[in-house]
Amino acid sequence: MKLMSDRECDHASVGILVKQEDKILLIERKRFPFGFALPAGHCDGDSYEIAARRELEEEVGLRAEELSIITEGKKGNLCRRKDGTWHYWKIYQAKVSGQLRLSKDETKQAGWYTKEQLQRLARKTEDYLSGNISEEDWRCSPGLEPIWYQWFKELEII
Repeated sequence: MKLMSDRECDHASVGILVKQEDKILLIERKRFPFGFALPAGHCDGDSYEIAARRELEEEVGLRAEELSIITEGKKGNLCRRKDGTWHYWKIYQAKVSGQLRLSKDETKQAGWYTKEQLQRLARKTEDYLSGNISEEDWRCSPGLEPIWYQWFKELEII
């Protein structure tokens, strides 16, 4: 179920890929859209790079020391904002400093995930998208957020 916000969607979003050896940092979203995702969010009038730095710090408390863009493009995906049906994404890879510190408002949990763990989350997403997992069950125990399932496929992460 889509939960609406009073804010208008700016259709401009960023995602930040952070690696530690062979693992990728994922958060589990506390609010719609539910699922495991890279730290990410709307630009809200900032440049994509400033938004990437802001979202990384807001969601997981890490500071981006270096950002490099790895892909970009327009995707149809829902958010909780008004008219939030699509976004133009810029996905960055970041070298970071600091310690994980989760946003109490946005992040249910965060952790470092191996390729095998990502594959398990992807299979769960496939089951959800096929209608084999109810919305209630998905909210309690999700896989990859569908937009990140798409991006991870394109980036050959899964």
